[in-house]
Amino acid sequence: MFSIGDYVVHPLHGAGKIEDIVEEKVAGVRKEYYVFNMPAGSLVLKIPTSSAGTVGIRNVITESEADELMEAIPGLTVEANSNWNKRYQENLSRLKSGDLYEVAKVIKSLVQRESQRGLSTGERKMLYNAKQILCSEIVLAKRGEYADVENTLMDAMRQTQ
Repeated sequence: MFSIGDYVVHPLHGAGKIEDIVEEKVAGVRKEYYVFNMPAGSLVLKIPTSSAGTVGIRNVITESEADELMEAIPGLTVEANSNWNKRYQENLSRLKSGDLYEVAKVIKSLVQRESQRGLSTGERKMLYNAKQILCSEIVLAKRGEYADVENTLMDAMRQTQ
């Protein structure tokens, strides 16, 4: 169970802070909810405390884990399916996993595709969301500024080993 003030990550929305734990009655059933505030995008989510684990809510990575991730990005290998629909579904599955290395692979593959052929509107939106998910967590882990983290991340994405 998380507490007010904890920094946590939602697999599809990124990192933020638990601002409150409230009890509300929905459809005649009383439940406790985490009030999850994401600084990027000013999004506020209410997540039932009983299903936080099922949703994939977890603690933010440590600063050293963030450093390891950033160092590993240039060496990540990505494969891009030529079929748009399959590629989109594979990338969506990677995002839902909550694994930051998988999220980084999504970003890297979309950045590479963008430089070669351009992206569809759906893939452009996915790239934006994936960057937000990854950057929001690194910002909290390293206590950095979003723009600086995004620039460093994109520099790492363009490097290869």
